[in-house]
Amino acid sequence: MTTRPTPLPFAYGKRPEDLEVLARSSLLRGMHIKEVSTLLELLDQLALAPGTCVFREGDEGDAMYFVLEGEARLRRGQLELRPVGPGDHFGELALLGGRARAASVLAYTDMRLARLSRARYLSFAEKHPAAALHFTQGLARTLGDELVAMTDSVGLLAYQRSVPRQIEVRVRREAGGDLLVPTGTLAGTLLPREREGALVVAAQLNKKAASLEAAIVASLDIDVLTLADMEGRAIFRRSAALALLEAARRAGAELGGARVRMGSPLESGQVVHLDPLPKPVDEPARLDVLSRALAGVIADDLPLREEVWQLDEARAELDRRGLADAAASLQSRREVTVTLATCGETFALGLGPVVPRAGYLEGLSLEAHPAGLLLRLGARVEREMPLHRATRVDPLVTEGRAPRYGGEMTASARRWLHGLGVESVGRYNELCVSASVDEVIRVAEGFHEKWIGRVADAVASRADRVKIIAIAGPSSSGKTTFIKRLTTQLRVNGLRPRALSLDDYYVDRERTVRDERGEYDFEAFEALDSTLLQDHLARLMRGERLRTAKYDFVLGKSLPQGGAELCLEKEDVLLLEGIHGLNPALVGSAVPEEARFGIFVHPATTLAFDRASVFAPDDLRLLRRIVRDRHSRNYTAADTITRWPSVRRGELCHIYPTLPQADVVFDSALVYETSVLKTYAERYLLEVPPSHPAFTTAFRLRNLIDHFVTIYPDHVPPTSVIREFIGGSGFEY
Repeated sequence: MTTRPTPLPFAYGKRPEDLEVLARSSLLRGMHIKEVSTLLELLDQLALAPGTCVFREGDEGDAMYFVLEGEARLRRGQLELRPVGPGDHFGELALLGGRARAASVLAYTDMRLARLSRARYLSFAEKHPAAALHFTQGLARTLGDELVAMTDSVGLLAYQRSVPRQIEVRVRREAGGDLLVPTGTLAGTLLPREREGALVVAAQLNKKAASLEAAIVASLDIDVLTLADMEGRAIFRRSAALALLEAARRAGAELGGARVRMGSPLESGQVVHLDPLPKPVDEPARLDVLSRALAGVIADDLPLREEVWQLDEARAELDRRGLADAAASLQSRREVTVTLATCGETFALGLGPVVPRAGYLEGLSLEAHPAGLLLRLGARVEREMPLHRATRVDPLVTEGRAPRYGGEMTASARRWLHGLGVESVGRYNELCVSASVDEVIRVAEGFHEKWIGRVADAVASRADRVKIIAIAGPSSSGKTTFIKRLTTQLRVNGLRPRALSLDDYYVDRERTVRDERGEYDFEAFEALDSTLLQDHLARLMRGERLRTAKYDFVLGKSLPQGGAELCLEKEDVLLLEGIHGLNPALVGSAVPEEARFGIFVHPATTLAFDRASVFAPDDLRLLRRIVRDRHSRNYTAADTITRWPSVRRGELCHIYPTLPQADVVFDSALVYETSVLKTYAERYLLEVPPSHPAFTTAFRLRNLIDHFVTIYPDHVPPTSVIREFIGGSGFEY
């Protein structure tokens, strides 16, 4: 595409009809025909081919233009403002003030333009002051007419949307006292750039996450969300994904036809899928292309916006852009309007606030990953990761050799969902509405049972060697139900599972190590009496009969021989469950490596909302825990959300680093479970008081589950993993 207009060849000259066209201009209609003729003699003429850009939004300029022939389109960002044709004019503000162009203008057909530069205008005013005065009066009149029309339009919108009529609103700041500010003040103007060294990425308005560019239209409480906050990091990651997709759009053909979509989020990064996955020889080139394009997006400091669209308009636009998954997710929406997030020419569903500009994202980087690429969020996010033994945890350190959301079962689940045509929330909703829900449940549960059977078969094939099955995984992964079902399958294979809980091998409470905050760290490896455990395991491996340990949680005392009597017979296998179950230091040399079988259990396969956002497995586990705690343990959702950061810290320090030790990773996610959890979680999340610190997360989760159709649990079998959280299990826990 030509980026600058091409001057009309001199041979064509000015045409007699040009005077007639200019005389019809609303700007020049107050001038005498002789004055218009004088002005015409001063104008430069330009000829443009279709698709030529006259100027771009943000360009510097000092000239205005009259259309003599043809048609052009004015665009601002992705919004088409209006067409212009013969007799119309544009660019007059640059003539008056030399300001940056507020819109882009592209020729739609062959065109001829007449250009008036500021230098020619000043010459016109000096030589023909009366005519110049009439021209200036016309300019003022047309600008005034446009202002009145705009005011009327805004007034109509204000009436239709019931925009508050208050001139000032009261803002109560967490730090800094109350303020009276004009209605429409942007939230970011009232907040610092950083707090305690952490970048401020969004505002909290009455505990709801909001963009720093959100207009304040009512009295409210305001605070910050920073990279030190779980919700703040989610906003930063969401923004980084949008910027990366814009970088991929810019890179275009240089990516060799690969389609970029975001994978599961991680604490300090996110997996990036390339479809199709490039051959190893192509990976460095594509990595370099995308890295340079991403750096360009950040260097250009592109704005990231949240735009409110009419629902039908948004669906049509997403379909037009080929974003079928995003459009499908809007099919079940009840609202009249929806929010879309944009960066440059990239659109995505608005699932929450984004940072105002790409410059906030400085420090992003890309590296190779078995699933495609890994987007690292940079040092500012990494320094907010938890400390373990005075060392900052890197959640991404094992991604290269053992991706957290990889593994054979997860890959099989994704192929299975692809075969069903269910690769996004929108497509899943369509399936639930058009097909039999109970069939979806049966197939998903059958998939789980098949893989539990395969795990049992793998153990049975090594029954002459394997005596210890270690099972680990993060909170709310469904480990208890998995163990119950695995026990059944092992018995089918002629093995006799015996259970041993690591919870009975804690040291006395006064010997428990403390974390950096001075509190007991019950999740630390040192909180376990590994010496006692190794002694018991070594004796069991020799065929001895012994009494296992028991822990008195009330007194905080270890009873080294207070447990059940145990002896491992030939057909017996010991199920060892606990957060450190896969840590090699746990059993040491007490159990030969060939006698161990490690299983890691967690939900890994979740659906995408669109190519920019995936329902995070961590959010799924949090929903499971909220429902279970409220349903069967009488903890409120606010209590569970408040404890969640501490739970996540323990997982990052102690559980996920052991994932590479697993022989098998069991993906406990069920494609339909969010729809069932929604039945319970919606009410429990509504119980969180709006003033509670947990409300920010509760409100976000409510918005996320609202994207899923509701399924009642009638057809969920009693052996399902999800029964561990909603109740009605056929197992005794």
